[in-house]
Formats: sequence, structure tokens, C-alpha cells
Amino acid sequence: MFTLTINQTDSRRDGDRVPTLLKDLRHIPARLDFDRSVEDEVQGILDCPHQTVEAALIALRCGSWYVGVGVGPVNEPLPNQIKDASGHGLVYARRAVDRLRNGKDRIPVAVEGPLADLAAECEAVMRLLGQIVRDRSDAEWRVLDLLTPGVRGQQKAVAAELGITSQAVSKAVSRSQWNEEHAARPAAARLLSLILEVR
Repeated sequence: MFTLTINQTDSRRDGDRVPTLLKDLRHIPARLDFDRSVEDEVQGILDCPHQTVEAALIALRCGSWYVGVGVGPVNEPLPNQIKDASGHGLVYARRAVDRLRNGKDRIPVAVEGPLADLAAECEAVMRLLGQIVRDRSDAEWRVLDLLTPGVRGQQKAVAAELGITSQAVSKAVSRSQWNEEHAARPAAARLLSLILEVR
């Protein structure tokens, strides 16, 4: 399983952003839903590596979170609340977040699991994806939030909805490296799944 421990970087300055993050993550299917674990921290447990990557990138988008991904088993049966969960996956996720809190990483995502080499490779790919996501402007996000990956012919409809030209939509997609991000997401998910396979 994949555990995400997502800790707010500066709640004193930014206020409590947990409710907003939980709202942003509510569409991600989870074995144990994302919820506040303590104070300014959110945790969730997922089965799917692709959804794990998506959840991490959602948190990285706003720039207010340390995102720790732990790969490993969680004790079953799962409890009703995340704060009551236990197991190696949660330990790895906690270790990942603690490493970020004590470091100076520009893109605050870390991956921990039973195989350090594979976890480091996955972390490197996740940081590249995180860099792409965090560098986007609000104007680019207004376009991208209306697009669905892999669907052709949608740029005209997005342009009409936003009252801009199709060329402006095309430029936003190109400048934001949206296609490159979605092409690379499966690589991060594959590396996560490989960590589980070798347990």
C-alpha cells in the first residue's frame, strides 16, 4: 500500500490549509480516506500508484506542503480513522516527511520504502513532476483545469469557455509542459509499484 503524510510547511503564516487540501483530494479513491491526522497534517492510504502520484502532485501544486510517500504494508483490518492506522507504510511516510522538514529541498516531496535505491529513483521523478506543476502560472492552471488528459479536440471548447483563442489555449498547454507531465506520471507510478513488488 501507499501512505501519504502531507504536512503544512508554515501554518502560522498561512493559517490552517487542511480543509482546502482535503477538498482538493476528495475525488482520489483511497483505502483509508485522506483526513487530518494531527494539527496541520493530512494522511491517506491508497492501493493505486497512479492515484498516489496524482495526490502528491495536488499537494505540491499550491506550494504549502511537505509531501511524504511511504511504500509498505499497513496493518489490517484498517481502522475507521487514519489516526488509528499503523504499519511500515506509515513509518516510511513519516520518515519521508521528517527528512523534508529537516532539509532544504526546493520541491518538497520524498519517497521512502524497503528498497532505498528504487525509492530514490521514484523521488527524483516525482521532484521533476513537482517542479513542472509548481512553476505554472494561475493563467495556465485556468486552462489546464478544464482539460482531460488524452482527449483530442477539447481546446476549442476550453477557449470558448474562457473567452480566449484556441491559440492561447495551445500556448498555455505547451508552455506549462502539461503533455510532458502526463507522459511522465506512469514512470513515477511504475517505480512506486516496483518498490512494493520486491518487498
